[in-house]
Amino acid sequence: MRTWYHSWRAALRIARRDAWRYKGRSFLVLAMIALPILGVSALDLTIRSSELSAAEAVERDLGGADARFSDPEYGGVPVMQTPKADGYQPKGNFDDEPWPDGPTDVKKAIPAGATVLEDAVGSGKLRTTHGLLHAEIRELKATDPMARGIMRLGEGRFPEKSGEVAATTHFLEASGLRIGSKLTARGFDAEYRIVGSYELPSDLKADQVNALPGALLAPLDKALKADDLPGTSSRSTYLVNLAGSGSGSGSGSGGFTWNMVQEINAKGVLVVSRAVVLDPPARADVALYQQDGWGDYEQSDMAQTAELAAIGTVVGLAMLEICLLAGPAFAVGARRSRRQLGLVGANGGDRHHIRAIVLGGGLVIGVASAVVGTVLAIGLTFALQPLLEDYLGKRFGSFDIRPLELGGIALLAVLTGLLAAIVPAITSSRQTVLASLTGRRGVRRSNRVLPIVGLVAVAIGAAIALYGSLMTDQFAIVAAGSALAELGVVALTPALVGLFGRIGRWLPLSPRLALRDSVRNRGRTAPAVAAVLAAVAGTVAVSTYTASSDAQQRAEYVPELPHGAVSVMITEAGGRDVPTVRQAVQQTLPVDVRADVDRVNVGKPSCEMYSDEEGCGQYEVIVPEANQCPLWKEGDGGEELTTAERRKLGKDWRCKDNEVYSYADYGVLVGDAKVLKVLGIKDPEAGKALAEGKAVSFDKRNVNKDGQIDIRAITDVKAADKALEAGEEPPGDIKSFTAHQTPEGTNAYGLSMIITPATAKAAGFGTVPFGAYYSTTSLPTGAQQQKLDGEIDKTGTEVNLRIEKGYSAETDIVLLALTVFAGLITIGAAGIATGLAQADAEADLKTLAAVGAPARVRRTLSGFQCGVVAVMGVLLGSAAGVLPAIGLLLTERRAQETWYQDALDQGLGSASAPFVPIVVPWATVAALLVAVPLGAALLAALVTRSHRALGRRAAT
Repeated sequence: MRTWYHSWRAALRIARRDAWRYKGRSFLVLAMIALPILGVSALDLTIRSSELSAAEAVERDLGGADARFSDPEYGGVPVMQTPKADGYQPKGNFDDEPWPDGPTDVKKAIPAGATVLEDAVGSGKLRTTHGLLHAEIRELKATDPMARGIMRLGEGRFPEKSGEVAATTHFLEASGLRIGSKLTARGFDAEYRIVGSYELPSDLKADQVNALPGALLAPLDKALKADDLPGTSSRSTYLVNLAGSGSGSGSGSGGFTWNMVQEINAKGVLVVSRAVVLDPPARADVALYQQDGWGDYEQSDMAQTAELAAIGTVVGLAMLEICLLAGPAFAVGARRSRRQLGLVGANGGDRHHIRAIVLGGGLVIGVASAVVGTVLAIGLTFALQPLLEDYLGKRFGSFDIRPLELGGIALLAVLTGLLAAIVPAITSSRQTVLASLTGRRGVRRSNRVLPIVGLVAVAIGAAIALYGSLMTDQFAIVAAGSALAELGVVALTPALVGLFGRIGRWLPLSPRLALRDSVRNRGRTAPAVAAVLAAVAGTVAVSTYTASSDAQQRAEYVPELPHGAVSVMITEAGGRDVPTVRQAVQQTLPVDVRADVDRVNVGKPSCEMYSDEEGCGQYEVIVPEANQCPLWKEGDGGEELTTAERRKLGKDWRCKDNEVYSYADYGVLVGDAKVLKVLGIKDPEAGKALAEGKAVSFDKRNVNKDGQIDIRAITDVKAADKALEAGEEPPGDIKSFTAHQTPEGTNAYGLSMIITPATAKAAGFGTVPFGAYYSTTSLPTGAQQQKLDGEIDKTGTEVNLRIEKGYSAETDIVLLALTVFAGLITIGAAGIATGLAQADAEADLKTLAAVGAPARVRRTLSGFQCGVVAVMGVLLGSAAGVLPAIGLLLTERRAQETWYQDALDQGLGSASAPFVPIVVPWATVAALLVAVPLGAALLAALVTRSHRALGRRAAT
């Protein structure tokens, strides 16, 4: 007695033999299904590998130690901290008391008998082959077992003597130095030999030098102070091992428990404990989480939420893509095997036998595709990981292969492959034996219901996605709506293919034949178009979200100067070294226009800015009472105002903060019209006003009702302080300047006003050299900047140097991985889908060969057939892919709008209105529209046989 088991066994054997017999077709089908598995699995591997486990993260911070002790600088006041010590505050209520401040003796909190390793970090300007490079200086005995894992040695070795240092690989590349070179620091004559290179796993782009404790920071700091130069301001933390804990693995003593951490917190010291990080306490046991504002801290991370939303939406669409890619593969496979299926029917096979054979083919190819896709994903991810790490500037954790996740992706792919084979199985079983053996498809009328279903699905899916983004915070709703809309577009594909066919009348012969053939064989064309559609939709969705996020960050970036402009300011020593520094910039950088500026000086010319020495005064710009912001007034600070009043004042011009800090006191500069030119100020009246001896004002709060700006010169600073404490006006002479107010919206990059030297002198103000602004012909390079630092160092003066390099995009690992793998899937799917379409149209090519068509015509027709499929898929996929990205961006806009409204309730006038743009990456869409069809057409033309190969009659 034969059972279903024997029927399915026979069906699987037939499917396996058929797949092996037609290797080329089977390879295309396998590749079509394996491609999305490869992409999703590679994405999963990349994200999981980039996420550091708690053990990996603590190893990079603590090395082999049990804990790291640090000073929160609260003067020894007891503190409360999070388990990871990434959040903390003093214990107690300081509303009516001064906020605690000052150093804490960390060593007193270290348990007796513990092993301690100091980790000191400072910074300094180190001499390079180009000049000077500001770098971090770290004193840590890297060869100590407690420090193992914090730094990863590249070449050479870590320092073993006081005259040796190691440097990060990035520092060596930027400085032009190498292992064996001599290294010196600004203001310090001692030389150090570079004996090795290393990297910081979490910051591959760090410029850092490592020395033994006490070898570099302390001598350098002493030398700088002796030369009257700023010191290194080093900060020390302490790696600690409890007695008996060995290498810090927690063996023996068990490390620092949460109770021990709290005891040390009571002494005013922060602790990052290995044991606590690996096994954190319950939230109820963390006192800091019970304070106002800390309870929902971890759950309120908007960036993490948006990231998870992006992952969920795109991965969901990728799963849908597996179905769409598998459908045309099995449809083509079933049609290519219709004669064999007809023979099964002719020999007594029932319809369920034919369905079993087609489904068996789906199962065989699906399992093989799952295995191949998973293996290739592991290999591809492993090969690309170093490139991704270097691009992002940090090392991933261990290569994290999670069998359950990869197995789930593979199993889902097999199931969707079976589902995709159901329709071809049913279609094949309904064909008559005669039609299967003769290969005739007959005449079929197009389905009129399917387009209506597709339109309804698109409308409902779009409505659900918009509802999820505008009315709720459930990103799953956005993903579900986007998926439904994409399925609707797929259902519309046959009808849309027919619409594309109407443009054939305006095309030349070969593309017209290709387009008409695609329309005539919609059963073959529509699945292939749907496959390309699904792949392109994923790429466009990721690209739209990435481009929009980049546009938002670019808009939020606040430049300190016009792009490429340079400024140097010196506040010390009465400006004696300013001319030398000005000339150094002029000779080193590609300068176009140079605008020298001075500063107003009250008292002795040798006085530094903000100096309280005898004979040194100050000045202040008097803001009229009517122009003062009520929220900033001393006393209640606007606390008595209602929410409506604070919201109104938040938009008031009097309460707008300047986003750029100016080194000039009160933003007042002494200069000429060249400053306006370098800063890009286009007001023609401003230059005339300076020539007429007027002040040019960029902040109308300083201008009184008479159109003047009043500046008070204070010669007795101590008397002025006493007057302010008594609530009186400080003594001093008031000088008035007729002002020209620039148009609203003029960006002066932190300046409030400019006066000429003659105007300042006429008012009785002294001036001293302050610095200069420069416009450049090209953006200064890193080598030029290091050379400039070296020239400035010769003056021995502390210089505030700014070079405006503009916005620099920061790439997120998730979006980067999605972009890379989505692009690979798009290109691969387009090629494979068009290849299947060409395989299905092989009979047409043989007919052309039979009637004597030259090789050029066959190649051209084959290329255009694949190109038509790719063009239609890219166009439809671009439209379908924008929807999920828009949904995610609208959701993010709602969250930021909520935060903005809360800020307005508090009267925060500096809060900017949320700007979450929706940017369609037209360049990416255009590249897809050109590259994918062109590549598919060229590939199809190249693989089409040039000789006239006639097809033989199948054996009966």
